[in-house]
Amino acid sequence: YHRNSIQQLELPQRKAALIVPAFETLHYRLTFPKSKAELLSMLDMGSLYTFRYHVWPKGHAPTDYAKWRTATVPYRVAWQPDFEPYVVVRRDCPRYDQRFVGFGWNKVSHIMELDAQEYELLVLPNAFMIHMPHAPSFDISKFRLSAGYRGCLQTLREEFHQDLSRRYGAAALKYLTAERSL
Repeated sequence: YHRNSIQQLELPQRKAALIVPAFETLHYRLTFPKSKAELLSMLDMGSLYTFRYHVWPKGHAPTDYAKWRTATVPYRVAWQPDFEPYVVVRRDCPRYDQRFVGFGWNKVSHIMELDAQEYELLVLPNAFMIHMPHAPSFDISKFRLSAGYRGCLQTLREEFHQDLSRRYGAAALKYLTAERSL
């Protein structure tokens, strides 16, 4: 499906990030759905949930899961603050910013960079992934327990915003404005 989507959307000639809608389960064992219809049934029965809806809904809200349920063609979504979808992109796309290792802001900064470079954010109507439960990482524990870790992350975010402003000028102001309004 991904290969066909890449060809149909002419991804090799186009600046686009294909968003793979993410779901999660609280069960350690799961029979992976074989189709979107099966996934929707599991979602309706409560054995699957939209990814992080109960912890960090804004991370995936721009995917527009309500629209995805009935979509039959890829649809474009707009960048929003803290958007961190899973994406399929060309190899020559911007790399993840190496400042953001461990927990926090790696996917958010990557999507900001793609948006700043005017990549289209396209949700694939028949693609999906399921996050399986696992023990918390050492890095998320550090984030939760250490004010110093969170302070360093905030400093890196500010530095990243400044770098975006230098590279993209006035077009990057929306990211800083969005950050300050949160």
